[in-house]
Amino acid sequence: MTSVPSRTRLRWEIGIVLALSIGQQAVYSVLSFVRSLTREASLADQTTALNPERADEAIWDAIYRVFDVAFDLALVALVLYLLWEPARSAFARIGLTLSRPGRDAGAAVILLAAIGIPGLALYAISRLAGLTLEVQAGSLDQAWWTIPLLVLSAARAGLLEEVILNGYLAERLGELGWRPWRVLAALAVLRGLYHLYQGPAMALGNVVMGLVFGWVYLRWRRVMPLVLAHTLLDVVAFVGYPLAAPYLP
Repeated sequence: MTSVPSRTRLRWEIGIVLALSIGQQAVYSVLSFVRSLTREASLADQTTALNPERADEAIWDAIYRVFDVAFDLALVALVLYLLWEPARSAFARIGLTLSRPGRDAGAAVILLAAIGIPGLALYAISRLAGLTLEVQAGSLDQAWWTIPLLVLSAARAGLLEEVILNGYLAERLGELGWRPWRVLAALAVLRGLYHLYQGPAMALGNVVMGLVFGWVYLRWRRVMPLVLAHTLLDVVAFVGYPLAAPYLP
């Protein structure tokens, strides 16, 4: 027989998980945005890095990045452990499985097009309007392992954000009795907050992304297509954007 955690325990659990993961990111993102507003330079004249260097030496930068990915994936393992039930694995519960590779990949490509193309347009327009910081994706010529590490970082972001935000948090808020529209709004706002460091326009764009991804999860209870789509989006941002940047106005 499966024991149901009390509402108080669930609230404490959610608070601790958020403080260790995307909730912490949201706080620092808000602080970063407030700090940007206090500077003399306008938002359009400021920059933010997607993958800042962790060390001056390429090999040590790579070592730090690998450990960063490992510790973030430990947070993913933590929420999967918390969601595990005696009669049902957490992987099956949130749909983080390879049982439907074709359908999941197809849904990921559709989400990539639906979110990625408007996202690029939003970034360009918001840059012209001065509502977004210049996003620096980083250099690709540091060492032969730079691109593989960026792809690994993209996969890390996809797993960390989608498993915790849509998999774990949606399930736990539902257990607290939240109605689906309230869960959807909370997931979207939280996604927007931890992207606020890029500027208000990109935060709003991520709120829209949160609404779409949240609806997909609540509709099908599968996080795998969201992980794949998010990973592809970040591969384009981390690798594709630096390759294309020299040819953009």
